Amino acid sequence: MTEILIFKHVHFEGPGTLTEPLKALGIKYREVNLYEGGAPKNLEGCGGLIIMGGPMNVYEETEYPFLKDEDRLIKEALAKKLPMIGVCLGAQLMAKAAGAKVTKGQKKEIGWYPLHLSKEATTDPALKILPKEIEVFQWHGDTFEIPKGAVRLASSELFHNQAFRIGENAYAFQFHIEVTEAIIKEWIEINGTELEGVRDYIDSKKVLAESKQKASELKKLADKIYKGLFNVFKR
Repeated sequence: MTEILIFKHVHFEGPGTLTEPLKALGIKYREVNLYEGGAPKNLEGCGGLIIMGGPMNVYEETEYPFLKDEDRLIKEALAKKLPMIGVCLGAQLMAKAAGAKVTKGQKKEIGWYPLHLSKEATTDPALKILPKEIEVFQWHGDTFEIPKGAVRLASSELFHNQAFRIGENAYAFQFHIEVTEAIIKEWIEINGTELEGVRDYIDSKKVLAESKQKASELKKLADKIYKGLFNVFKR
């Protein structure tokens, strides 16, 4: 497999635990800081995309012009049927590029929540080894529709659409599979203003306390997800 590009939208939302399986499999990758004007002109020589999260919204292209370049590149990747993983904002950007609507949710989903895998996920080549219900970390307020022709793979109580697959190897996850306890702690410190606005129903101290145990469990779960994903990508 040729080089995979990892698109970053802010410095503090990197690939986290996603890099471990890439290194283990000998897959070359390069982090691209889109917020610094690093978007490539095209995806020539690119073996796939990993699109990370960020605090901006997909419809804020005026405030964040690099989102326009990214939309173009994701559409190119979809047309070429390149392997792709979108996380949180990355998933929303994939939905938008595939023609689906991305809108604000009724309320923000921040912290640890149960995730229910769909019937389709039980036969999905990357996710079929997972139990029907898992617990994952969430940090988002927007939501997406499932693109036409895509397969919905998961849902939560607050957000019906949590994951989908386009074709055979393009996966979008609204939830965060890449986080560690240290990453979550950093996000809580950086995003204090956002958390202040939702303190009536989200307790950041509780989220941080829960992360001490649950982040390690998520890592075990993520390793299973990664194994399935990259087996699909290597085909």
